[in-house]
Amino acid sequence: MKEMLDNASRDGYAVMAVNSINIEMARAVIEAANEEHSPIIVQLGKGQMAKHAHPDEVVPMIIRLAEKVDVPVCLNLDHGPDFDTEVAAIHRGFTNVMIDASSLPFEENVRRTRMVVDLAHAKGVSVEAELGHVGMAADGDGRTADMYTNVEQAVEFVKLTGVDALAVAIGTAQGKYPEGFVPKLDFDRLAELKAALNMPLVLHGGSGSGEENIRKAVAGGINKINVYTDVSKVAGQAMMERWEQEPGTDFLNIMAAVEAAIKKYVKNYIHIIGSNDRYTFDFADNGSKE
Repeated sequence: MKEMLDNASRDGYAVMAVNSINIEMARAVIEAANEEHSPIIVQLGKGQMAKHAHPDEVVPMIIRLAEKVDVPVCLNLDHGPDFDTEVAAIHRGFTNVMIDASSLPFEENVRRTRMVVDLAHAKGVSVEAELGHVGMAADGDGRTADMYTNVEQAVEFVKLTGVDALAVAIGTAQGKYPEGFVPKLDFDRLAELKAALNMPLVLHGGSGSGEENIRKAVAGGINKINVYTDVSKVAGQAMMERWEQEPGTDFLNIMAAVEAAIKKYVKNYIHIIGSNDRYTFDFADNGSKE
């Protein structure tokens, strides 16, 4: 993911990162990126792998889907909570891992992140970490300034850890916001962070943030945007619409409708964040298009 996001940071666009828990989601996301000539990040969280997307089955499937396309695909561990989870992900073939120790004191966040960076870099895997607190939308998190990423701390954090990408807290939260709520993002803080760090920055809680906020975030220096809740919503709506159109239709038709809807959504999002027609496998040439 490092090369992918370094290119995005240099050229001023973002890459979509979609938690994909089954074949319909993964295939829709990867094929959408391929058709739009866009890099893409497919990711899984520990809870998702425990509940449904069992890694022994889903990870090889994602890797196979990635091998079939002509664009770069990163497999990312989302919000890895501990060292053992990071190690397991690296051994399974994840090409980026996120260590999330953001709820811990600064020094402990540094210590845990540095430990993961040392291991991952030795294996050719890049690392994302988080500083500041991107909370849960349902709990009203992410809306107070004391949760936001401190610029001076961020500079020190990156220097001490050697992390490849940093998830910053600027006012978004994860999950589903209350009906009608659109978060207010601190774009001034984002500009300060980008200027001070000059590295790929990540926005967690992309779902429900609104197209205007997303476009401004990318323009301000965000290079990876995590999206899951909105994609799940699109999938659920496609299921219901397919059933309403043809009551009693079988599972195959429903899943085909879900995959088509997700693919359409991802293709549109790719254009919003500017990653269409950006792909290359030859990162050595500093990201020129093929």
